[in-house]
Amino acid sequence: MNTSKKIVLAYSGGLDTSYCAVHLSKDKEFEVHAVSVNTGGFTSEEIQTIKNTAYTLGVTSYKSIQAVTSFYQKVVKYLIFGNVLKNNTYPLSVSAERIIQAIKVIEYAKSIDAKYIAHGSTGAGNDQVRFDMIFQILAPDIKIITPIRDQQLSRQEEIDYLKSHGIEMPWEKAKYSINKGLWGTSVGGEETLTSEKGLPEYAFPSQLTKEGKESIILTFEKGELTAINGEKQSPEKNIEALHTIASPYAIGRDIHVGDTIVGIKGRVGFEASAALISIKAHHLLEKHTLTKWQLQHKEYIASFYGMHLHEGQYLDPVMRDMEAFLSSSQEKVSGDVIVTLQPYHFSLEGVISKNDLMSTEFGSYGEMNTQWTAAEAKGFIKINGNQNKIYQQIHTTS
Repeated sequence: MNTSKKIVLAYSGGLDTSYCAVHLSKDKEFEVHAVSVNTGGFTSEEIQTIKNTAYTLGVTSYKSIQAVTSFYQKVVKYLIFGNVLKNNTYPLSVSAERIIQAIKVIEYAKSIDAKYIAHGSTGAGNDQVRFDMIFQILAPDIKIITPIRDQQLSRQEEIDYLKSHGIEMPWEKAKYSINKGLWGTSVGGEETLTSEKGLPEYAFPSQLTKEGKESIILTFEKGELTAINGEKQSPEKNIEALHTIASPYAIGRDIHVGDTIVGIKGRVGFEASAALISIKAHHLLEKHTLTKWQLQHKEYIASFYGMHLHEGQYLDPVMRDMEAFLSSSQEKVSGDVIVTLQPYHFSLEGVISKNDLMSTEFGSYGEMNTQWTAAEAKGFIKINGNQNKIYQQIHTTS
């Protein structure tokens, strides 16, 4: 072992990073320090299994970094503030995680004075861009090594390589690629490589086990989910609790189709009950508590924020600028949202908020008003349409 070649491997325990661990230690004679970053979805038992597997593969050390709270505070909070759904569908479950994971891994590499860093991304996906960009920006002197991308390996070639080194694991049985996290679980399989096939029921990690309907109350304070059914916890704990409540109804399943950073179309299934319910409930509360101009400007700023995050541009200072706007917009977004859960579906029943701008004190839409007279309404309408009237009269030919 050449101990002068210290390398940190971003390690998930999957096939690609397992190949990297063996290849880097056996073939390249690196001192491999494996590190995984838990951004949600893993139990202590699962983390212990990942650790045991890493040592079986021959790494020098293994470290698990707990980053659920950091992930929420630095990323998820703003995705809720912005009601961010890429292509009006996907809550950015995986791309949001990768940013924090990359930051934590490079911080660890710097802390142990590693001269090299590695990840298991292929050359055809988004993660290679996110990891490389974060690594290069935060530690330009640390060299990046990517065996899967550089060697253009197939899944079967990786399996055969591991078997040749005495590593026998049931990789072939893993028909679907599952990535769990606080903000949702992605599901990839042969169906998502096509345009016409949907994922089968059994591919999703949560199966339908509850029938009927269930009503819950989500409490938001300044845009953050602070309680469920009156029970207060930290927002990240509430997101986990909401997933536990909603997933037995098989809520939050869909397939996202979008443009990758590298210029090709990509398709991925996902299950994100807590993310979708949180975003939709939060958005409903905003409709009641924000002005129309706040809502309008939030929409396009949040779209830019989500796109930049997806593209790996998290460290650009414009992200902090947009976060400041999104945070400011949440000052009055407080109240309860009543949600009904049922198999494969949820509905938003209504809100209760002291900041509700739909106060009957100022009139009821379509019914009556208390703030203006009929004459004032007529004058407002006339002035409001005046510019269009002038345009039409000048440009209408007889």
